Amino acid sequence: MTMKERMLAVIRGEKIDRVPFVQYYNMVNPNEDAWNLIGRNNLGLLKWTQVHQFITPDCVSEKIKFERNGIKGVRHIIHTPVGSIFEEVFYEKIIGGGSIKKHFIKEKKDYEVFLFYLKNIIVKENLDSFTNDLKLLGDDGLPHISLGRTSYQQLWIQWILIDDLCQSLIDFPDLMEEVIRTMNHIHRKIFLIVRNVAKRYNIPYVIFPDNITSPMIGEKYFRKYCVPVYNECAEILEGTGTLIGVHMDGDLKALWNAIGQSKVRVIDSLSVLPDNDTDVKTAISIWPETRLLINFPSSVHLKSSDEIYQKAMEILQGGGKTGRIWIQISENMPPGAWKKSYPAIVKAINDFKI
Repeated sequence: MTMKERMLAVIRGEKIDRVPFVQYYNMVNPNEDAWNLIGRNNLGLLKWTQVHQFITPDCVSEKIKFERNGIKGVRHIIHTPVGSIFEEVFYEKIIGGGSIKKHFIKEKKDYEVFLFYLKNIIVKENLDSFTNDLKLLGDDGLPHISLGRTSYQQLWIQWILIDDLCQSLIDFPDLMEEVIRTMNHIHRKIFLIVRNVAKRYNIPYVIFPDNITSPMIGEKYFRKYCVPVYNECAEILEGTGTLIGVHMDGDLKALWNAIGQSKVRVIDSLSVLPDNDTDVKTAISIWPETRLLINFPSSVHLKSSDEIYQKAMEILQGGGKTGRIWIQISENMPPGAWKKSYPAIVKAINDFKI
């Protein structure tokens, strides 16, 4: 089997010759460095992409680069006819990742600008990235089609501090209801575009990049703000063969029942023990219809090759014979650790008997 065939078989519930080992595109950058070490058919790829685009005819986006105290940053500004909002992102020197230091929404009046921006969004089909990524991936992997984050997750990750969001939900319930209703309306338009594309391209699954972790949302808000959107998407895509996936990379124990009762059928970047609170055997048991794309625990990359091998084998023994899992690298990994980790994980996969 090619790696693409192997990955598709997991998603479609078909027979596999071995459990796939996968990384997000260029997690080891370039991908060729990893292939040179462990072999091209021992490492598949997932590449984030999308099949839609936003057009905001009455809004203008601006980006200003700056440096403060020796740290490089970018100010993103959204200009609208009713005012402007901005965020500031600073970039770490070592790993290069960005962190938001000032959010777009800082006080109540910023919601007026944000709502204008949301209501100005026109959602259109755009297959440029998707079709280019299909060609780029070839037989090496699958496009990871993003639907965008659900409202609550998108708000606290992209637009406003979590503390301020929770306070807004208490202080301005009518305003927040309008914000979330508007965001859900945008999502509905995305789902309809995906349905049309899925009919033409036989898309195996799509992903909400929600970064779910129970301490940040809790069961009440997860059931209120996330599950209905996941389920609506599943209903719109019914009959296309496209499964609903969610990036859930944190502690999930408090959400186990809610996830199981939803129409989510792919969990992306499931982060297992010892880094988070869900083990593979339990996940396999409580979510019998769900495919588990298991992130190899970030902390274990720091262990010895033997310990890495044993952890990979533990994951495989927990769910490898079901045909519903693969092991992937989709979260932070210590620089250079892959040179030790990847061969150990591949050895465990090759030693494990389906």
